Amino acid sequence: MSFTEKTPLLKVENVEVGLEMGLLDLPELVLECILERLPPEGLCSLGGVCSSLRDRCVSDYFWKRHMKEKWGRILGRAAYREWQWHMASRKDSDTLEQGKPNGLMRLLSRFRPLSWIRSRLSNSTPQRSSVPVDSIMSWYLALETGRFWFPAQVYNRESGHVGFMLSCYDAELSYDSHTDTFQARYPPHGRRTVAIENGVSWDRLRAPPVETPPHDLHMSDCLNELHPGDHIEIQWRRNKEFPYGWWYGVVGHLESCDGNESYCRCHNSETVVLEFNQYTPGSRWRRTSINRKDHREEGNEADGFYGGIRKLCRNDEISVWKQLWPAEVLE
Repeated sequence: MSFTEKTPLLKVENVEVGLEMGLLDLPELVLECILERLPPEGLCSLGGVCSSLRDRCVSDYFWKRHMKEKWGRILGRAAYREWQWHMASRKDSDTLEQGKPNGLMRLLSRFRPLSWIRSRLSNSTPQRSSVPVDSIMSWYLALETGRFWFPAQVYNRESGHVGFMLSCYDAELSYDSHTDTFQARYPPHGRRTVAIENGVSWDRLRAPPVETPPHDLHMSDCLNELHPGDHIEIQWRRNKEFPYGWWYGVVGHLESCDGNESYCRCHNSETVVLEFNQYTPGSRWRRTSINRKDHREEGNEADGFYGGIRKLCRNDEISVWKQLWPAEVLE
């Protein structure tokens, strides 16, 4: 190589420099940092390269963050218990069915050409699934593909039907990745069969805030703390055969009180007034009262039955209800 006339001629012959380096040749810490930054589809794709990468990519360590970021807000303890039962029923039947992709392949199919998936399946022999059935990745894939129905609660059920405005009901949910929405199944009640609702958006879902089943009375532990202006949720059902829903309201003042904070003694009374201001003044649904000292289920077949009460202390819970406030006052 001649750079200038004064530079001596340098000749390099028969020298081969090997610069190729595989992903597995990287230091373990560097490889871990790369895997931490991959999205779920990236981990799935990389896990299909070889057994060594597969063992790394299915690790719970890398899937905890993805599970929390996408599903954490709407998955509660009831969903986790349901998944544990689901795992127990699958552990003896987790072999690949001939010609059918497992959860990993189904998720991969959204990011790889169909011909690539088919070739992988046609060349495979019956073997145990590469995704451990009790792994976080397995749970994530079951949710992502809609195969796992999980319990949660739906605000304003049945597409915001006027009869359910500012309420939240228990349901079983299945995710549809094509529309990024959910299908909800509401439990049967009375003579009514299971109600189905499609297209439920993420912002209408929450994890159940308490462990009380929908047909059981919630034991209120906040009655002595209630003051006018407090935000609450109260159980309500049409009749004894119906499940409870949670309805949003606020604590009001007694009729004998003018609302002046300096003189208000409503919090010392055994009677607690509850207001549902989404209804027009004069509506039978606008106000009700309960006994602070001895509150159980109260009501009748005409006006329904009021159950347990939750006091809302977190601003994010209150904010959701305000965002769902109806555009018009209800009758």
